Amino acid sequence: RVYPQKADFTFYGGIYRDVYMLIVEETHFDLDFCGGSGFLVTPKLNGADAELVLEAYIKGEAEKVVVTVSDREGTELAAVELAKTDGKYTGRYSIKDARRWNGRKDPYLYQAAAAVYADGKKSDEVSVRFGCREYSFDPEKGFFLNGESYPLHGVSRHQDRLGVGNALTKEMQEEDMELILSVGANSIRLAHYQHDQYFYDLC
Repeated sequence: RVYPQKADFTFYGGIYRDVYMLIVEETHFDLDFCGGSGFLVTPKLNGADAELVLEAYIKGEAEKVVVTVSDREGTELAAVELAKTDGKYTGRYSIKDARRWNGRKDPYLYQAAAAVYADGKKSDEVSVRFGCREYSFDPEKGFFLNGESYPLHGVSRHQDRLGVGNALTKEMQEEDMELILSVGANSIRLAHYQHDQYFYDLC
């Protein structure tokens, strides 16, 4: 009647994070898409430019899906209408002279907002932030970010505290991040389960 107790980290049930009720129109982004929003942006660097691969997964009958790409300041760079292929909507867009996400030195993020239209009106919208960067590992020289050596110094972090267990508040999440940054870390291992999305956003 009780699942095995031999696990390294055994979590029981209960609500220990924010809970949201999502109310959507009949045509909406797929809420069952691999735990995500139903909208993916994959940037691939091509010289100074960033080629964006855009994918949207929709439930219901859509008339069109339009993605708006903006810079960090909110200035619109382009609006791209996606084409339906193999049960999903796809498209591409190239950011010319893309500003690269460069770790703590310059953590620059673009934004893409996807809107689905049905019955002549917008029926749902989701957005994601993304960085344009490339990275590689060398067994002798270590980690490289955007072609430059980027030594990784970091910590392993668990999402618990005395007296509250896993039910950390946003203030506690922010305090953890401040402590991690104060020791000069530029990488984190989130051990070893899915942490609160708010902490990923802080990262």
